Amino acid sequence: MSTWKIKIPDPQLVSRIQQEFNCSQIIASVMANRNILSKEEAQKFFSPSLESLHDPFLMQDMDKAADRLADCIKNRQNILVFGDYDVDGTTGASTLGLFINSAGGNSEVYVPDRETEGYGLSTQGVDRAEKIGAELIITSDCGITGHDSVDYANSRDIDVIITDHHMPSPELPNAYAVLNPKRDDCSYPFKGLCGGGVTLKLAEAVAIMLEIDPELVYSHLDLITLGTSADLVPILDENRAIVHHGLKSLKNTAKPGLHALLEVSNLLEKELTVGRLIFGAAPRINAAGRLGDANRAVALFSTDNPIEAAEIARDLDEENRNRQDIQQTIVDEALLKVNSECDLQNENAIVLWEEGWHQGVIGIVASRIKEEFHRPTVIIAMENGVGKGSARSIYNFDLYENFTNCAAHLDGFGGHPMAAGMTISKSNLPLFRETFINLANNALSESDLVGTLTIETEMKLSDINGRFMEFLDKLAPFGPGNMRPQFVSRKVEIAGKPRLVGNGDHLKFRAKQNSKTFDAIAFNMGKHYSDLLSGKPFDLAFVVEENEWQGRKSIQLNIRDIKLRGGLT
Repeated sequence: MSTWKIKIPDPQLVSRIQQEFNCSQIIASVMANRNILSKEEAQKFFSPSLESLHDPFLMQDMDKAADRLADCIKNRQNILVFGDYDVDGTTGASTLGLFINSAGGNSEVYVPDRETEGYGLSTQGVDRAEKIGAELIITSDCGITGHDSVDYANSRDIDVIITDHHMPSPELPNAYAVLNPKRDDCSYPFKGLCGGGVTLKLAEAVAIMLEIDPELVYSHLDLITLGTSADLVPILDENRAIVHHGLKSLKNTAKPGLHALLEVSNLLEKELTVGRLIFGAAPRINAAGRLGDANRAVALFSTDNPIEAAEIARDLDEENRNRQDIQQTIVDEALLKVNSECDLQNENAIVLWEEGWHQGVIGIVASRIKEEFHRPTVIIAMENGVGKGSARSIYNFDLYENFTNCAAHLDGFGGHPMAAGMTISKSNLPLFRETFINLANNALSESDLVGTLTIETEMKLSDINGRFMEFLDKLAPFGPGNMRPQFVSRKVEIAGKPRLVGNGDHLKFRAKQNSKTFDAIAFNMGKHYSDLLSGKPFDLAFVVEENEWQGRKSIQLNIRDIKLRGGLT
């Protein structure tokens, strides 16, 4: 059962917003919670413009990086764009490669093999740059910890421009330029760009320098939107403008590969949202790098041939099915290990490892285990005495900071507060596990280990009307930092009889409060069936959404939690 944390905005602020916008208290509360306090702020938030994007030259090293790349383009020097193998890395690298070539330059995109080269700029990538006669390597979504590889490139007289958004260490690689808004000495006003977003800023700066049509940059917002969505960065500030316009561009994309990807993901006929990209399109791209060659994703994004695009998309769709099978096997094995090896009464984190686990899916497995037990989770795939791990965290536990505190036991690590990766020698596993769990025990309280639903405000079902639905539509795109608002309604009753659906896992029912009723769906809440049959009133936590079925649209409550009256809130 989750704890409900209900936001309580300043009542005077809510009242002022109500008067200024002539809106309901519910709408005003949501706006207050998002600091949309004036008509000027509302215009900027609800109608984000590409003109509001920040000056790319505010980013540290941008002048050097853009000047070097512009010079390469003008002199048609060969450039290797080196991308990470996930959605963010492949979309960012593809965007930069397409932009460089459209601007008259010469580029090749290279994505490393996850198993043989590992994460980040690799010596094999530098060797490839040398082989094609490249005088410049530009990374996308990686490189910030690649000290040795940058030194290797320098020894081959190849300049390196790093574009990344992962947390940098105090000492940066000896690259020609390092573009990362999270640098301590970078005053760039928005720190939440994904890796592809940073490459977009580089392309913007070069377009300004070369005085070329900015449409050569913004024609790739469809790709950057896919990467921004998949990387779970805040959909705020620049990202909101990028995704707002990018979703429209993606819906009508001229790229055969993206069209084919949406088709195999069954998204062509649906409204595109960040959530649908995350759960529909992104896994098929990630499958390319998890189980095989991620350069197939680059080929998909770059091809002009619809037949080739369809073939690659079908291959990735099939690979994703294989990934799901492998992933489920490891999830099942991990759950057994939690039950047999972990003392959850006394351990606030989970660390598991096994020989033979596929390193390409351990990040997803870590997410599943974290969600199941609401603890920071590290899943490590062992092979020949070396472990490659992926970690996912919960609120109040910064993975990057705590991996730093475990650095003596690790061969390498990197990432974000909520998601990180690491490499470790087999002999160090027991000490790492002990240290990591002790850190979690000291940092996390019992209340931290209980799932929390953040609620915008309490509302009556009668507050859901046409204007409210229009407001929700304008509030999109939703994502981290601007999640679809969750509400609570009290003393709700059942109209008719609830139904179990989906092999008994899910509930469907009609929610009634006074004379207002709405259809409701409660995924993975079949356990509440007998409670709803009791006839007692209950409290609901939910999001309001528009459901479309057989061409008919209706308002639906998507239930997040159910509590019988008298339960704890």
